[in-house]
Amino acid sequence: MTELFRIDDLHARPTETAEDNDTDILRGLSLTVNAGEVHAIMGPNGSGKSTLASTLLASPEYQVTSGHIYFQGDDITDWPTDVRAKAGIFLAFQYPQEIPGVSVIQFLRQAKSARKGVDLSVLELRLAAMDWMKRLGMDSSFVDRYLNEGFSGGEKKRNEIMQMAMLEPDLAILDETDSGLDIDALRIVAKGIREVRAARPTMGVVLITHYQRLLDELQPDQVHILVDGRIVASGGMELAAELERDGYEAFR
Repeated sequence: MTELFRIDDLHARPTETAEDNDTDILRGLSLTVNAGEVHAIMGPNGSGKSTLASTLLASPEYQVTSGHIYFQGDDITDWPTDVRAKAGIFLAFQYPQEIPGVSVIQFLRQAKSARKGVDLSVLELRLAAMDWMKRLGMDSSFVDRYLNEGFSGGEKKRNEIMQMAMLEPDLAILDETDSGLDIDALRIVAKGIREVRAARPTMGVVLITHYQRLLDELQPDQVHILVDGRIVASGGMELAAELERDGYEAFR
């Protein structure tokens, strides 16, 4: 299998505490994702899940203190956010930001032009966006609304999946995409993720979640338990079932 993405012994901490050696939140995390695989990362509050997502996209709020991140054979540990995004890494946020004054279609045009290095026509982009919005149960008027402004939680999450579909990443990191969704919205989002994967079968997915219900919908290749900044157990769907039954205490 072709290795797509690898984290080796990653340590990271908040940038504001960079001088304090005891503040690492990620404490030796290692993970390998091959092309086309879905990996789920589960863990209790405070285990480092969102720190991991932010660190993988080079958020200035976190600093890598040791270890390495590799993507498609390149060491990207020191790459800034925009370079990682252009290279094909996508992050769906747990709490998508509202951007007043920038419409969804303007945002998509800028992001896709940066990703692909070509200036796409608005018509071409609009038609593709409309197709994905229909699949995701979104009203077509959303493309002209300001990004996430006035969107419900479910609409924001579906908009993130639509962005993922349009930007055609090689690796998608989904940070608690299921949080705040009712069961119907969850199924629509999961269906969208499955359709993006069907269109891009070599795309890798790192799914950060609290809940088994999204795993039931997506059936990941690997499930990892993150506790205190380290992956302490890895397995298949049986591990998620064990977690549902016994809780995180069994893994501490």
